[in-house]
Amino acid sequence: MPRDFKQFYTIGEVAAMFDVNETTLRYWEKEFPQIAPQKSAGNVRRYTKKDIEEVRVVHNLVKVRGLKIAAARQLLSRNKSGEVQTAEVITRLKALREALVEIREDIRTME
Repeated sequence: MPRDFKQFYTIGEVAAMFDVNETTLRYWEKEFPQIAPQKSAGNVRRYTKKDIEEVRVVHNLVKVRGLKIAAARQLLSRNKSGEVQTAEVITRLKALREALVEIREDIRTME
């Protein structure tokens, strides 16, 4: 989850967080009703942290685990809390890995 104090994020910012394009996010909105960013005048999407967490779960299912859209939708309808926990664990593990890589590099430069 982003570690700043912004209340809303643009579609471009969210797309960059997950390394997907904006079209993919718009498509996921149609396929997964739980992804429902607010739209301001002119249909400008405004994602909250809750919206971003929903995107994270879908991203984990579709991009990380490679499920088809229909399978991901079905899995979410049956086991929403389990998938959210899995996405959170994956996010934490990635952050931990990045920290460990940095420590390893620091140790190498000390030698």
